[in-house]
Amino acid sequence: MAVKEIEVRTLSGESTTITVSPETTINDLKHLLKLSFAPATSSPNFHLFFKGTKLNLQCKVSSLAFQSGEFFVLIPFTKKNKPQVENPSFSNDASAASSFADSTYSDMMQEFSYLRDNSRKFSEGNNNNSNGHGDDDDDSFKSRRIQGGNIDKDERNEGHPYDLLWNVLRSSDRDLFEEKNCEKFVEVLQSMNCLSSPYSGKCMLLSEAIFRTSDDHASCLCPTWLRGLVEAFALLSILWAFLQLQTERMTTSRLKQVLGHLEKFGVGICMEDIEHLSVLCPKVVYFVNNDMEPKNFSNALVITHSSTKEADKFASKLEAGKTCRSLSKIFNLMKKWESSFKTSLWETIKLLMSKKNYENLLSFSLEDLLLFVKKGDYVLERNEAKRARRSSSSASNSHSVKRRCHDTSQLLPSEMVEHLRKSIGSDGQMVHVEKIGARKGSYVEIPNELSDKSKSALKSIGINKLYSHQAESIMASLSGKNVVVATMTSSGKSVCYNLPVLEALSHNLSSCALYLFPTKALAQDQLRALLTLTNGFDCGINIGVYDGDTSQKERTWLRENARLLITNPDMLHMAILPLHRQFSRILSNLSFVVIDEAHAYKGAFGCHTALILRRLRRLCSHVYGSDPSFVFCTATSSNPREHCMELANLSTLELIEKDGSPSSEKFFVLWNPVLPLRTELDKSEFGIDGRNASDKSLSPISEVSHLFAEMVQHGLRCIAFCKSRKLCELVLCYTREILEEVAPHHVNSICAYRAGYVSEDRRRIESEFFGGKLCGIAATNALELGIDVGHIDVTLHLGFPGSIASLWQQAGRSGRRERSSLAVYVAFEGPLDQYFMKFPQKLFCGPIECCHIDAQNQQVLEQHLVCAALEHPLSLLYDEKYFGSGLSKAINALKNRGYLTSNPSNDSLSKIWSYMGHEKRPSRSISIRAIEAERYIVIDKQLNETLEEIEESRAFFQVYEGAVYLHQGRTYLVKDLDLSRKIAYCEKAVMDYYTKTRDYTDIHIVGGKIMSSFSPSQHNFCWNWYAKASPAIHLGFP
Repeated sequence: MAVKEIEVRTLSGESTTITVSPETTINDLKHLLKLSFAPATSSPNFHLFFKGTKLNLQCKVSSLAFQSGEFFVLIPFTKKNKPQVENPSFSNDASAASSFADSTYSDMMQEFSYLRDNSRKFSEGNNNNSNGHGDDDDDSFKSRRIQGGNIDKDERNEGHPYDLLWNVLRSSDRDLFEEKNCEKFVEVLQSMNCLSSPYSGKCMLLSEAIFRTSDDHASCLCPTWLRGLVEAFALLSILWAFLQLQTERMTTSRLKQVLGHLEKFGVGICMEDIEHLSVLCPKVVYFVNNDMEPKNFSNALVITHSSTKEADKFASKLEAGKTCRSLSKIFNLMKKWESSFKTSLWETIKLLMSKKNYENLLSFSLEDLLLFVKKGDYVLERNEAKRARRSSSSASNSHSVKRRCHDTSQLLPSEMVEHLRKSIGSDGQMVHVEKIGARKGSYVEIPNELSDKSKSALKSIGINKLYSHQAESIMASLSGKNVVVATMTSSGKSVCYNLPVLEALSHNLSSCALYLFPTKALAQDQLRALLTLTNGFDCGINIGVYDGDTSQKERTWLRENARLLITNPDMLHMAILPLHRQFSRILSNLSFVVIDEAHAYKGAFGCHTALILRRLRRLCSHVYGSDPSFVFCTATSSNPREHCMELANLSTLELIEKDGSPSSEKFFVLWNPVLPLRTELDKSEFGIDGRNASDKSLSPISEVSHLFAEMVQHGLRCIAFCKSRKLCELVLCYTREILEEVAPHHVNSICAYRAGYVSEDRRRIESEFFGGKLCGIAATNALELGIDVGHIDVTLHLGFPGSIASLWQQAGRSGRRERSSLAVYVAFEGPLDQYFMKFPQKLFCGPIECCHIDAQNQQVLEQHLVCAALEHPLSLLYDEKYFGSGLSKAINALKNRGYLTSNPSNDSLSKIWSYMGHEKRPSRSISIRAIEAERYIVIDKQLNETLEEIEESRAFFQVYEGAVYLHQGRTYLVKDLDLSRKIAYCEKAVMDYYTKTRDYTDIHIVGGKIMSSFSPSQHNFCWNWYAKASPAIHLGFP
């Protein structure tokens, strides 16, 4: 047979040439391309176009008229599932077949109205196929759902039975056995003679062959006898549906009559084939006597025995007064039976092949299969297989014994990887392990320029040599340069700024320094490090944290005595700059401003912080005559120098980026709980519908809880990073349940750390965790930034944190003290998580994101200019270098809005602009993080103690009356929400559920009024509608 060479191109210019026979179908050609052409291999779904027309999958190459130089075009596409449409059940009066058919068709069109445009006559579909062109996505029922039963066939024509029944109902005579309908019936049967998966639509034998050999390109591998069985079942199913619509019962006499009639059209199915179906799949196809009630076999396709003489007497009508099944229920049953038949038959075939060691279906015949089924040991084999599946399913349930490890022996991070692979990761969740090798450190002697006090302080904390980047940074800072240190996490960056600051403060007893940290936890961590380091200095340097948790008494003492003030941008904006006169001693002698975790200042928060730093530098220069040096530290940024220069509006900045610190070996595991759920689809050949799997154990939350418990019980200190507060509490709750069984002594060694807790609880948790009393913490990103939490072995990451930089920042919490570590990234089902699971090198080899801010944002600039004018009058002549070229425009806008006023000078450059707004402290109305100031207090009513504080906007969604609130893994029932006092009262309760809310806004039109009358010459008029919005909150109990 002659062959053809076909050229296939992509839109990007890639091309390949494939040699095929003229009888090759487009579907077979696509299989070949997936195996040999890289663009097809990397695209799970694609179409082939020829002369601008999409090719039908059943089209043969011989039907296409090729000219020299012509080629196919490969275009990838993404499948989109249509939304599920809720279908109300209905039934009709069965008194008359014709009226029933009419009403059925009418109701059917309403019930499946969204399919109306896509339903077409069967003959039209054949015309498309014969031409070789057509939209294969529009064939019949693609990806459609009918009352919970899926009709979801991938590029197959198995929707035709439903088209056939619809066309019969729409015809004038409504007769399935009319000549034209019979021809269509035969064509449908011929398109359904493959033992395809009821879920993927692919030939089960072909899938098995590809799995074993990876070298099969056929569309179907079913032998002739198997095709006959599948075709016989298709006939039986369609005939049963038609008889149901005619309110008839399936009988042997009626079946023989139909088979005899179809024989004229070339159908070779006989009663013996139908009987074989009942032998092979007795739970799907069942023969009963005519005196038995079919309702006892509602889950089977029942055929009633009746003789020819009884045929007229047994008119096959359903009992009078009974209603026929609705059309949607009929289609659902057809789908259910098809799934049961195919999975049961495939399971039987697999058991026979396994028991007899057959390599493929060509090794045995239908008679061998029937003989195997009729043997008694077949039942035993099948029951054992079912018990094995049931046991496997039960063992995979959430909190099941098999999934839990009861061993509490100590494991190293490297040993834990293999342990996880063999235990709770045995289902294939561990999709990738990235081994990051250790790095040797580059050490230098402590510079002689440092004082003996500094050297003594370093030795007191065990430092006899410095990393190369530490020494370089220290000397640059002491020489008066602005410095940014951009090295890896856990590289000792705090020494880079602590040592030059303490050195300067010890030489000049009036010098002061200001430390800015983005979080309170990081500020407390650095306070501990500083106090340890200053023990080596003889001179007293008063150090303290000035933030929202600081009492008024401590604030007063710090303003009067502190030389090193630790705070955050929020307090600098809200309390220090507006009240700068109270901090005049510090600002007048300010030598250093240290900004750690500089990569955190990006986006809107970074934009606000940039203008706050400009306000600080302006006050130091104009009012106090100081010019502090800046020291920035960052670990995860691609543009550290540019970002920090923009952040503080600096003209010069020295970059220190050659990392001299050592690093230990790290294992980074990608863990995909979604993968086992997807592989359940492959198990459909054993009768398991993976898409209906609701196994809680395979949820990311449960998986990370099992991982958390594994780490703690095997002696590895761990932080489980979660994306929200509720996830923290759920992970803690689930992990404690697991530990109660496998390691009860560790139940109280884990807790949650997140925003909302009162300051006393946060300090206690930090102290216990840093001190080693706690083995693990479920935390939000509050513990992400640069906190030295002592030795941490493992970090768990529940979902992608939003940026690669954040993920590496979190993973950097483990592996300090030069010990090996482990990070496990547990994916959700979202596209971004799944993308990194599929392409891990994009995560490990891709660049870290750049940090960007816009300090010239007009809206933010105007807000901070109002604050700056209150702190010190504005001048275009002197302040443009701080606020940029947009200063003049912003001042004019603020003047027009009544915020600024100027002196009577005529020279615009020499004008002094002062604040004249109504607010005494305008900074209070500017939230630099979009965090609310109004908070509700959550109180334990029984103990009369405060549990935590919660933002006002969250209160109505989390602590409403009747809500279940989670705190440190314990459940509380909210009894009352006092809106006037902003207090939520709750009581501890043992609950086996938690609550969530749904909110929506319902808009009703309550009236209307014509604003202008309508006339023939006036075509433009409008209505003035009155609408009322009714917001509501619905409480849901899952």
